[in-house]
Amino acid sequence: MPFEIERKFLVRGDAWRSLATERNHIRQAYLASQGKASIRVRVRDKDGATLTIKSRTPKRRRLELEYPIPVLEAEALIALRQGSVIEKDRYIVPHMANTWEVDVFAGENAGLVIAEVELRDENERVVLPPWAGLEVTGRAPYYNSSLAAHPFTGWPDEERVALGS
Repeated sequence: MPFEIERKFLVRGDAWRSLATERNHIRQAYLASQGKASIRVRVRDKDGATLTIKSRTPKRRRLELEYPIPVLEAEALIALRQGSVIEKDRYIVPHMANTWEVDVFAGENAGLVIAEVELRDENERVVLPPWAGLEVTGRAPYYNSSLAAHPFTGWPDEERVALGS
């Protein structure tokens, strides 16, 4: 059974940019995000699309099932979404033994930058890069399904200021 084990951090500064080895543009939307699971459709750089089902739990380890689908079908499903379309550029940034994904959000979530690292084990130790800030693993407002319903630009100013945005 495929599981995703990850940790999420807010990103400080731009030092990571010079270390990035790859960039992809992502558009994704949620067909369902309530209850025990979320259902997401994602289009990556207009050349690939996936349908993903993830368990909704505040833990690091979550069930994740992902299936490739035709881009045209993904676009049709995006029209059936709940909430906003999430737009972001994803950068791949190697650091020590890990590969980090840094998401720079656009549109209604502009100003938010989150880094995540996937782990092989829930207790795996990770050497944090200097640009990794506050850990937000398990904090619902920072998950994409929450950002689709409650975009970052709509958060109260004091919450965004507290994050250094």
